[in-house]
Amino acid sequence: MQINANDITRQLKQNALPPFILLFGDEPQQKLDIIDAIRQHARQTGFDERQTFTLDSDFEWAHLIDAMQSMSLFSDKQYIELTMPSSKPGATGAKQFQEIANIDNPDVVLLIQGPKAGKDVQKTKWFSALANKGWFCHVYDLEGAQLQKWLSNKAHKLNLNIETNAITALADMCEGNIMAGRQELEKLALLYPSADTIKVDDVAKVMVQQSRYSSFQFTDEVLKGDMRKAIRMLARLEEEGVEPVVILWSLVNEAQNLAKMRDMQNTQGQINFRALRVWPNKQNLYQSALNRLADNNINHLIEQLSYTDILFKSTTVAKPYVVLSHLALLFLPSELEAYALA
Repeated sequence: MQINANDITRQLKQNALPPFILLFGDEPQQKLDIIDAIRQHARQTGFDERQTFTLDSDFEWAHLIDAMQSMSLFSDKQYIELTMPSSKPGATGAKQFQEIANIDNPDVVLLIQGPKAGKDVQKTKWFSALANKGWFCHVYDLEGAQLQKWLSNKAHKLNLNIETNAITALADMCEGNIMAGRQELEKLALLYPSADTIKVDDVAKVMVQQSRYSSFQFTDEVLKGDMRKAIRMLARLEEEGVEPVVILWSLVNEAQNLAKMRDMQNTQGQINFRALRVWPNKQNLYQSALNRLADNNINHLIEQLSYTDILFKSTTVAKPYVVLSHLALLFLPSELEAYALA
């Protein structure tokens, strides 16, 4: 059964722990919160012994299977955690997981955690076999209203009386790094008694910019056409000292991909994303950009990026991130001539 990350607490209150819990995703703070909640619930319901395994080069499947089938030495029940560095265990791992899914031991709970598991992983036999007998929770990055709600809930648990505008400001500053958002709330709890009302100015005084973005996240927003968010990300990347040429390379790469897709679309009538090695989770982003851009827009985009590449390599550009902002606007598309570079 698949459940949402914010529904874990309710599930723990209303249901007994299932034999298997699959927890995947790349957002660390939510995963830590969920694991802590499950560990606490496991202790409260008699799973007093905890074992941990990591699927690394020294891992022995026999040890995990023995633990799943044997009685606990120190308590009636045991709770086991397995950490996977990758969401793909390989052929041997897949076979072992299917064997584990057939183990019927009501005194054992196995939690498997790992990075983002795509649809291709979720459709595998081993994953389905475990998920059908337990819970599957995929943790996604929070943004916008979801991030604000998460911060509000954390503030409430810390007995913080914080204004809505202050939560909004906090969300803007920590988007992409919600672990830092939690740390800032804990800092605010120490600085302001629960009786005080925390305002936007109070947040600004104690908080540093905590957003952590990559050039790939930036180009995803560019392809999507959300230029407001893309430019905000670009400002964060500049503050973090990311080299402009790294950002430029990302834009060039996406523009070249769009050109290949449009050529394939024009000659074959459709885009073979598999041949271009584009994963399903990014196909919609490219399709969105292609729906906005005409052939001449893509050609102009390629020309401007090529010119900028030469410019960056041959001379010192006074405001490189301003130039990158203007290049991003060409993905809308917008006429570059309408914006001054100075």
